[in-house]
Amino acid sequence: MQRGTWADDLSAVTAISRNAVVRTAALERLGIAKGTISARCSERGPWQRILPGVVLLHNGPPTTLQRNLAALEYGGPDSLLSGHAALAALGYNQSTSRNDVLLLIPSIRHRRDWAYVKVERTWRMPTPVQRGQLRLAPPERSLLDAARRTLQPDSCRALLADGVQRGDVTIDDLARELASGSHRGSRLPRAVLRELSENAHSVAGAHAQKLYSSSDLAPMQHNVDVLSATGQWLARPDGWLDDVAVAWEIDTLKYHFSAELHEATVIRRARMQREGIVVVTHLPEQIQTEPATVLADLRAARTLAASRRRPSVFVSAEHLRRSA
Repeated sequence: MQRGTWADDLSAVTAISRNAVVRTAALERLGIAKGTISARCSERGPWQRILPGVVLLHNGPPTTLQRNLAALEYGGPDSLLSGHAALAALGYNQSTSRNDVLLLIPSIRHRRDWAYVKVERTWRMPTPVQRGQLRLAPPERSLLDAARRTLQPDSCRALLADGVQRGDVTIDDLARELASGSHRGSRLPRAVLRELSENAHSVAGAHAQKLYSSSDLAPMQHNVDVLSATGQWLARPDGWLDDVAVAWEIDTLKYHFSAELHEATVIRRARMQREGIVVVTHLPEQIQTEPATVLADLRAARTLAASRRRPSVFVSAEHLRRSA
């Protein structure tokens, strides 16, 4: 198109836009002078500058999609939406009323917050999820980015639980993302995930008990306190075979939340093993997806334990009184 002739063919302008959103540079490449763009984006003009370098080809309120597209144009071709903006695009109803748009850009790029756009420079740019015309951070990143900016525990809990209940993420996905990401604002989501992990662990424990009861293995005690010969507390495993001193643990996700929790898990298991206890560990999802393998592991552990002299460990008398 020759410079100055664009006004005779506005369809060419629309064609280079995305939902009426277009970069100023693209208009200039089309042959539209900077002065003409400025005039059409003036207070009474038919267009508007929605963000620096980004034009909206009408002068009315932008739609949510137009705001999101403008943010991506502002951020550049490698930018992504995250947080509530991305979650709303993924169908999370509680995120649709948020006005701010969180924009992720690579750490080597430079953009500043502008109007409704909040920019986060990051060296951990995730693989984008395409939803229509939008480039989004994956659900686990979007959920944690939103959670880190949430001040109310109930809102944070509802947000993360919604992601798990929808099947978009697992608690393990969220825990890994939290461990890998920024620690800024992570205190509340860390506490919420620890709580969700405990609930998930309780559910996994119930499934484990049901699976074990369906087998032909000897009866197992659950969640009992095991003490050493000198009365030192050793552990409270999910399952306990007292006649052969075998402990069964459903591996909690809590170790993801801090180095201290991971260290405590390692120390507890080492303590049991030093006392001669055979420890069998499974992940919660194995109970559901690999039940035959789980039971085979427990059967092998029982056989191994029966081949050695039983160590001098016992279940606490207090527990026995409660069970009586």
